[in-house]
Amino acid sequence: MSEIPGTASGVLWQSSPPGSIYDYIRVASFSIGPDGLVDQWSRRAVELFGVPVDEAMGKDPVEAFMPRELRERGRRRVAEILDGKEWTGLVPFRIPGQGRPHGIAEMYVMPSETKSGQRAALCIVVDVRALRQIETDLAASQAIFGQSPFGFLLFGTDLTVKRANQRFARVFGGSADDHRGRTVHDYLARPEAERMTAALKRVLETGEAVTELQIIGAPPGSTDRRHWSINLYRVHSGSGRPVGVAGLGIDVTRRHNAAREAASARRNLALLNEAGARIGNSLDLEATARELLDVAVPGFCDLASVDLYQGLLTGDEAPPGRWGSPQDVGYGAGSAELRRVAFASAVSDAPVELRSVPGCCEDGSVELGSVHRYPFNSSCASALRTGRVHTVPGAEGSLVQSTLAVPMVAHDTVVGLVQFSRAKGSEPFGERDRALAVELAARAAVCIDNARLYRREHERALILQRSLLPPGDPEAAGLDIACRYLPGNSATEVGGDWFDVIELPGHRTALVIGDVMGRGLRAAVAMGELRTAVRTLAQLDLEPAEVLSHLDEIARGLGAPAGAQTSGRAHKARGPELAEVYLATCVYAVYDPVTRRCTFANAGHLPPVLVEPGERAMLLDVPPGMPLGVGGEPFEEVEVELPEGALLALYTDGLVESRDHPLDEGVNALKRALTEPGRPALEDVCDHVLSTLDTGHGQDDIALLMARIQGLPVEAVGDWTLPREPRSVGRARELARAQLTAWDLDALVDTVELLVSELVTNALRYGEGDIRLRLLRDRTLVCEVWDSGLVQPRRRRARDTDEGGRGLQLVGLLSAAWGSRRTHRGKTVWFELPLPDGENDAEPTVEQLLSMF
Repeated sequence: MSEIPGTASGVLWQSSPPGSIYDYIRVASFSIGPDGLVDQWSRRAVELFGVPVDEAMGKDPVEAFMPRELRERGRRRVAEILDGKEWTGLVPFRIPGQGRPHGIAEMYVMPSETKSGQRAALCIVVDVRALRQIETDLAASQAIFGQSPFGFLLFGTDLTVKRANQRFARVFGGSADDHRGRTVHDYLARPEAERMTAALKRVLETGEAVTELQIIGAPPGSTDRRHWSINLYRVHSGSGRPVGVAGLGIDVTRRHNAAREAASARRNLALLNEAGARIGNSLDLEATARELLDVAVPGFCDLASVDLYQGLLTGDEAPPGRWGSPQDVGYGAGSAELRRVAFASAVSDAPVELRSVPGCCEDGSVELGSVHRYPFNSSCASALRTGRVHTVPGAEGSLVQSTLAVPMVAHDTVVGLVQFSRAKGSEPFGERDRALAVELAARAAVCIDNARLYRREHERALILQRSLLPPGDPEAAGLDIACRYLPGNSATEVGGDWFDVIELPGHRTALVIGDVMGRGLRAAVAMGELRTAVRTLAQLDLEPAEVLSHLDEIARGLGAPAGAQTSGRAHKARGPELAEVYLATCVYAVYDPVTRRCTFANAGHLPPVLVEPGERAMLLDVPPGMPLGVGGEPFEEVEVELPEGALLALYTDGLVESRDHPLDEGVNALKRALTEPGRPALEDVCDHVLSTLDTGHGQDDIALLMARIQGLPVEAVGDWTLPREPRSVGRARELARAQLTAWDLDALVDTVELLVSELVTNALRYGEGDIRLRLLRDRTLVCEVWDSGLVQPRRRRARDTDEGGRGLQLVGLLSAAWGSRRTHRGKTVWFELPLPDGENDAEPTVEQLLSMF
């Protein structure tokens, strides 16, 4: 701005006002003197006509600039103008030196007078082409500005609205002219208005356009939040001067909502994928609940908690599930008992009242781990009854905005309740959120119900398995026994490990250990069947290899469908209808304390470990054979003489093998643990082995059977060979009487003499070869009579008219047990009597003895 010198008014004039029309149109001026010649030639005329001042001054404008055919008419017009007449019209002009017209000028001629009073003329010339271009641009600009479907504002340099289009006026009310002079603060809330103002200033100062500026606001009289995308750019005059900022606003609310829905869908999908990967990795109910909250907080909500039915956690068959009225389940006016098993919060220092939905609990809060009930009329109880999600608004003054109370439903059974809460300031729950909450709760519920079912099966299998193991501490003649059984933990199914200690005739003992391949209740049942079969076969006093052969047939029959044959040939022909094949490994050993010899047979099991006194532990070389259930291969036997005081260990693979420890490493660790000194008691050795070995540790069942060798002393054995002649019966009675007297067992002399006489007499009548009499004293008294005959004695009931046939009846009546078994060279008939301890059973009455005759 500058003040024109010499003006008295002192008015300030802007030398080059920005945005002037003269910046866009080409206007030139010149004057014609009284003689009809150019006496003034402006600089704009130089630019318009391209004629320098020195060439234009003093020239006849008609002769200089007009075409020849128009000069006559031009002279008449000039004469009229000099006579004082104004004139306006289009005049073609040419630049001197060019033969064709250069352009068309719109000329305004105004008469004037010189200082001396002579008539002259002032000519204003406008380039018609520039003028028509401006008119076209203005018309196009007006059409675009007025007909644009987007809001358009033009801000001046003072950041006030200079112009608004009709679209903008329809959104914010009034006419387009009503918005002149307003600022962005008249349309937006303070935070958004300040953002917009800062953007306008930056564009005006730097000239850098701003695109996609996201502004949130609400039109006057509306509560709907709208989203606009604003583009700002600086506007310049024709001379390049900044004259303001143009703003184009597009309503992108729908686009924003669609993008938000898409983002929500992607987030929900990601949450579901994460839930599938993280929930259910554990078979622990509470761990599964915590996994659910790890997924939900903070990705889905700000706070969350999980309640499970107390009955579910204590091992009841099934949770209460759904009910229609309080009387249906007998809980009065409230829900069944639940326990708060998990809580998570993304709100720092969340107060106690946030740990429950207000109004759902009797005391208003539920601590983690506590047992509680929901009032019958509460939203949470209703959700549990109906199996449907309920939305609970936050209480006044609470930090919780709203809560989704979602029942955890699995297989039409409600197992608990999960509550998802969002704090105030967070986006409220929508329908999509409700659906996601139901899906998350359902996935966790299925995992929890599966864990419940697994735990129930695990406990039943464990009960079954424990019931089939030897009760208490097994005892055996000539052996000190210690045993351990450790089931897998709750994360693994019960296996089929078992062991047994079976008393055999002649104070012999069968030691058995086995492992059914597989897990769960079926493996435990198969183990029980095999263990029962082992005990039955052991009573037949078969050789170890024979026992395993029979077990192999039984194992192959376990997986056969009902009615299928179980012979070897039939087993191979059954084909695909076989429901399941049971395989098992087993070691069967028979120990004789008189000779301290032990006979082993192995069906694919780990070899026993033997520790001789003062020696290193070693694996017994017992041929492993094929597992039970494979069939087709015979089993071999190995007989080993065990030194006095030696330690024998039978074990399953759970003790020496795991995912982190190979088999060889585990076996070597077992041998080292067995040879460490300082633990004379066998029970201490068992505990040391289990605590020393890293047993995997819960990954598999563990069975450990240990025996310290303590053979019968020589003085506890009486062994005689008698010739095959009648007087051997009397000799047998004499030998038995003398041995019992030496053992201070005079109370048994009469009974033993009678029974020995019967057995030796039977051997003379029905047996072959020499007769061997043996008396064994340990926890009981055993008498054995051996001969070379193969015919087994058979007990029968004699008729009243029979003179004989009552000998074995007498043996059965007077003894605690009796029987016979085959040997390599014949048979052995035996009976057993308890040692007198002051509380012996009453002697047979006369009536009982006479009833046999």
